[in-house]
Amino acid sequence: MPCQHKSSLGEMVKMPEPAAKIKQGSYDKVLLCAVLGLVGMGLIMVYSASSALAVKTYGTDTYFFKRQLFFALTGLVFLFALRFVPYGLYRKLAYPVLLGSIVLLGLLFVPGIGVKVGGATRWLHAGPVNIQPSEVARLAVIIYMAYSMARKADKMKEFSVGVLPHLILLGVMGGMFLAQPDFGSIALLAAVGGLMLFAGGAHLGHLGILAIMLLAVGAKLIMSEGYRMSRILAFLNPWENQLGDGYQITHSLMAFGTGGFSGVGVGNGYQKLFYLPEPHTDFVFSVLGEEMGLFGVGIVVGLFAIVVWRGLSIAQRVPDAFGRYLAFGIVSAIGVQACVNMAVTTNLLPTKGLALPFISYGGSSLLINMMAIGILQNIASRHKARQVDRAPVLSRIFYRKRKAPA
Repeated sequence: MPCQHKSSLGEMVKMPEPAAKIKQGSYDKVLLCAVLGLVGMGLIMVYSASSALAVKTYGTDTYFFKRQLFFALTGLVFLFALRFVPYGLYRKLAYPVLLGSIVLLGLLFVPGIGVKVGGATRWLHAGPVNIQPSEVARLAVIIYMAYSMARKADKMKEFSVGVLPHLILLGVMGGMFLAQPDFGSIALLAAVGGLMLFAGGAHLGHLGILAIMLLAVGAKLIMSEGYRMSRILAFLNPWENQLGDGYQITHSLMAFGTGGFSGVGVGNGYQKLFYLPEPHTDFVFSVLGEEMGLFGVGIVVGLFAIVVWRGLSIAQRVPDAFGRYLAFGIVSAIGVQACVNMAVTTNLLPTKGLALPFISYGGSSLLINMMAIGILQNIASRHKARQVDRAPVLSRIFYRKRKAPA
């Protein structure tokens, strides 16, 4: 029985019941540890995979490692700083951030500003570092789509409101990516955009038609360029032309095969010694597979699984639609990119120039992903943690509050 006493007005006042075990949310320590584990493994593998190339090109084996370490430490500063920035602020910044990313993409085509490497203009030269605008643009699109879908929550099933405006945005961004060209970023942006529309409640029929259209456009783009068709043929049978279009993937597969279960030891890999192209960027996972074996591969896959699991768990607990879609978009981008990179290196997908988040060498990718984790941490801290929540992880992501009947 609750305790009672008489008030000064002679009324019987009930003492409050013990508070439910609901505590104010804090940052997600499991997510943070998983990300730090990936960054740590990335630093180890960047040094191991790039040391020979760094000695040959720059005369020191730590050139790429020092730069990656700088980006990692800077990324940590951004991560912990953004942890304290209320995520609601990004709702107000959705348009400026999106327009800023479009300007950055446009600067790629200004002579003297855009940097052309390997036939593609994907970087902006900014002093001692190069910026990859596509990384910024992807996060900007996620923020804008989260804002737009939350604002149109009750009309997402209408094609003209829920799908078409977002489709136009994705088309504009995709066109700017194609002009670089950066086919991998187009595919990643389309996948993340589609997942966000699905989570936002867009009509499945509309999404099905959209998927068919994207497949048709993708097939056309592949057939329009000889090198893209060559990659498809190399994907289907890489061993047929080991010294040509199948060179990358065959050496990647040899790296995994050599690694076995426990690997040959960190620093003892063979394929990174000028056999495997881009061993510290696109194919760093192959070097990891050779040097750490299936054991190391399992650790990395497990850490990414934890990141996705914790990200979805955060998204399902957010009380407002904007935060829910923002969290879902961030974790989708990281998860899809990781899966694509690992699938490419194991020949489950055709070769695409996508980095492995937190592990591959690259300042723009590492900084943007760690900033995104900082935003995700703030989302985790801005709600009250629920005592018991046995609902499926995705159930609340797709949940939309219905209006009470009149």
